[in-house]
Amino acid sequence: MADNSDCSSISPSQKLMIGLTYDLRDDYLHEGYSLEETAEFDKPDTILAIEDVLSQNGYATDRIGHIKALTRRLAAGDHWDLVFNIAEGLHGFGREAQVPALLDAYKIPYTFSDALGHSLTLHKGMTKHVVSDLGIPTPHFAVVSDPEDIDLVQLPFPLFAKPVAEGTGKGITALSKIDNADGLRRVCLNLLKTFQQPVLVECYLPGREFTVGIVGTGRDARALGAMEVILNTEAEQHAYSYDNKEHYENLVRYAAVDDAEAKQAMDISLRAWRGLALRDGGRIDLRSDAQGVPHFIEVNSLAGLNPVRSDLPILCRLIGISYHELIIDILNSALKRAGLSAAKY
Repeated sequence: MADNSDCSSISPSQKLMIGLTYDLRDDYLHEGYSLEETAEFDKPDTILAIEDVLSQNGYATDRIGHIKALTRRLAAGDHWDLVFNIAEGLHGFGREAQVPALLDAYKIPYTFSDALGHSLTLHKGMTKHVVSDLGIPTPHFAVVSDPEDIDLVQLPFPLFAKPVAEGTGKGITALSKIDNADGLRRVCLNLLKTFQQPVLVECYLPGREFTVGIVGTGRDARALGAMEVILNTEAEQHAYSYDNKEHYENLVRYAAVDDAEAKQAMDISLRAWRGLALRDGGRIDLRSDAQGVPHFIEVNSLAGLNPVRSDLPILCRLIGISYHELIIDILNSALKRAGLSAAKY
């Protein structure tokens, strides 16, 4: 992973300047993109919430915006001590890696994982290859890149299919759970056409669904806790789908859990986080098999940080960690990697 530790420390009496990179959903909606296409992008209250925490802790902040705005600012000679990056990007498997790669070129440190980490984990198939090689349990899977691949899938039903490189439940509906070959062909063809990317097909696991929050890097990384995702009767069943996430207030119940199965999910998540060399903070999703063994499903190396609606802040709220603490823990991890001192307040 890229090393940003060559930046010199800042005097405690000097305010660190932290730039903010992000994608605002409204900007892309105004350009004609749909609600689902922009589902991963942020609303203004997310940027304001992060900015408020940083300001309250003695940091100067500068709103930069998306990658094109960042490119213009860098070309004009602007520089920041560190960038708090939550830009998701829009196109390609490297979309979440674009801002980190650009900042690496200018030797500007930033929060969260580097270009390699984000590119790897956005592609769920590639991630599962690595996780499986690490000996971490994950459902057996296949990647369908074109219609000819569908007949090559040799996995037992029921199966579960979703786009290989989307988040926020995009492409996941009640139809994602597949019980026969006709359904597999129908769902895969629809996803290939709709999302213009390969489809991940994996064995469906019938057990509990967890999300685990992680903060820190390497040996300093720790699992904050586990949250069980419980679908109400009105929700789309079998999946934490796009619709369920968009209307979570009425369709989903979240519960902080600390039983043996949840602790196993936390242990698996921490092993995966360290094995994938991810940084500063994120979230790992798991589902248990019929025997109650949690399996790695996917990792979000750039987890949503809306203080009200995003899963990681919801989990933290359930276990008694404030939004303020979460943001500062993430920031302090990045500052430590960069060899910068935390602000004094």
